[in-house]
Amino acid sequence: MTGFSVKQIVTSLLDTDLYKFSMGQLAMRKYGDANVEWKFVCRNRTVHFTAEMVAEIKRQLEMYCRLQFTKEELEYLASLKWLDKGYISFLAVWHPMMEHFSIDTACASGLNIRTVGPWFLTIYYEIPVLSIVNEVYYYYQYKDRYDEITTSAIARAQQKIDDLESGKYCLGNFSEFGTRRRLNVDIQQDIIRMFKRANDEKKLGDSVFGGTSNVWIAMREHLKPIGTMAHEVFMVTGQGYPERNPAYSNKFVMDDWHDLYGVQLGIALTDCITTDCFLLDFDIKNATLFSGVRSDSGDPFEWGIKMINHYKKLGIDPKTKTLLFSDSLDFELADKLYRYFKDQTRVAFGIGTFLVNDTCVPPLNIVMKTVKANGIPVVKISDSPGKGIGENKAYEEYLQRAINWRLGRY
Repeated sequence: MTGFSVKQIVTSLLDTDLYKFSMGQLAMRKYGDANVEWKFVCRNRTVHFTAEMVAEIKRQLEMYCRLQFTKEELEYLASLKWLDKGYISFLAVWHPMMEHFSIDTACASGLNIRTVGPWFLTIYYEIPVLSIVNEVYYYYQYKDRYDEITTSAIARAQQKIDDLESGKYCLGNFSEFGTRRRLNVDIQQDIIRMFKRANDEKKLGDSVFGGTSNVWIAMREHLKPIGTMAHEVFMVTGQGYPERNPAYSNKFVMDDWHDLYGVQLGIALTDCITTDCFLLDFDIKNATLFSGVRSDSGDPFEWGIKMINHYKKLGIDPKTKTLLFSDSLDFELADKLYRYFKDQTRVAFGIGTFLVNDTCVPPLNIVMKTVKANGIPVVKISDSPGKGIGENKAYEEYLQRAINWRLGRY
C-alpha cells in the first residue's frame, strides 16, 4: 500500500457540515440550558471494530480536541451573513473537549462512543466522529487493498460524470452531502474537484453541481456551502423540555428558525416525527416562508406527491418551491425522481455515500444521534421502519401516542 498513513484525519474545525453552524447558533442563542447525550450506532450487523481500531479512533479524537478555529476560518464563517458577530466570537474561543467523550468496546459492534454535555458545546462532534470512525475502519479493515479501494472510488466518480454527460442520467441540481461517511477526506476533496471541474466545463449534461455540505472544502474550493437543519434540533427542543408536547416539535423549531433567520436557510426537514405530523404545522405561513422541504426517509415518490398536494391545498404553486431529496440516493434513483417531479416542482438532491464512498467494498452505515436531552429520552421516529433512533421504548411509545393524538388516530 502506498500514499496513505494514519495521519490526523480531521485537521480543521470547519471540516463538518454547514447545518452544524445554523443549529449551533440556535442552540447557543435559545437553548443554552440544554444538556444532551449522543450515541454512536453502527447499523451494519456484521461489522466489528477491533481493539486496534478503537485505540486509533480515540487517538484521532484526542488530536481533534486540540484544534481551534483559525483567523481565516472565522472570517469565512463571518461572511455567511446569517451568523452573527456574537456567535463568531463564541466560536473563536470554543474548542472540542475530550472530557465530553466516553469510548469503550462494551457493545456488539466493539465500538461504543457517547458524548455528554451542553448542546451548544457538543453539537459539533457528530460529523467529525463519524468521519474519523469511517476512515479508521476502512484503513484497518482493508489495509492490503486500500490502494485498490481508493482507485475504484475515483474511477466510479468519473463514470458518474460520464453518465451525466452522455445523458444516461439527469439530476438537475445536486450537491455533495457525504462528509460523515466518506472514504477519506482526500478522496472527498478530489471527487468534489472532479465534479466542480466537470460542471465548469459543461460536462454534466443538463445537471448542475451545486456545492457541498462540507464547510472546509467549500471554503477551499470556492463552492457554495449547503445545509439548514437536522433531526437533532427537533429532538432536543421538542422532546427535551417536559412542559412541551413533543407532537408539536415541528412548530417549535419552525418558530425558532424564523425568529433567528427570517427567510434565510429556507429548507425544512419534515420527517423527525413523521411527515404527516409535520404537515399539521406546515401552515400557510411556514409553507410560504420556507423555500422548500427535505426528505430523509420513507418512499421518496410518496413523500414528493404528498408535499406537492399540500402546497396546492394551501394555494401555493409547487413550482415555486424546492423538494430536496437526501435519503440513500444513487444516480439511478435520483434520475427517476428528477424525471418524475421536474415539471411539477423544483427538484434538488443531496448525495452522500454514493458520491464519496462508492467503492469496490461495501459502505458502512453509521450514525450518531441524540438519545437524551436534559435527562429525558429523545427519539427519532422518521418515515421509515427501522430508521428511528432511541433507547427508551416507553418514551417512544409515549411519543407515538402523542403523534397519533395529533393525527386523530385514537
